[in-house]
Amino acid sequence: MAVTAPISDDRVSRRRNVAPAATSEGTHLLAGALERYVWKVAEALGVPREGASFEVTDTATAYIALGCRAVAHPDRDVMLVWSATQGWAVSIETDPAEPLIVLGRLSGDIVQAPEAVAGLVAESMTRPGVRQPSVAGPPPMGWSDLAECMERYAP
Repeated sequence: MAVTAPISDDRVSRRRNVAPAATSEGTHLLAGALERYVWKVAEALGVPREGASFEVTDTATAYIALGCRAVAHPDRDVMLVWSATQGWAVSIETDPAEPLIVLGRLSGDIVQAPEAVAGLVAESMTRPGVRQPSVAGPPPMGWSDLAECMERYAP
């Protein structure tokens, strides 16, 4: 788990795939909410806390190591990742020089129920081919709003 010092950057970005504006208070709220939310998702997947991490810096991300292999890539490890701009995605663990291999992505809300995330993982593990779904989704929201959404699933 990595949480960096609070960010005091008040710039607001409306471009897709750019981190929402962060404030010191919002960063603190999001760090706590993201920690609880990621652990709820990991719990829904049967992954111990040691297999999950998150980071809140100028962006917010999470990582959950999945102890299983996908049908489409039986020789590769699988991970579940979350970002404040793209939401949840199941991907193959790749080397830095390799292109990203996405097995599945949740569309819609950036923050979804842990059970929905677990369903995405189950579906992605059994799909015979790789799917490169679009990243289109709702516009980025502020850290405090993200924290509030996460509180619904992990108070």
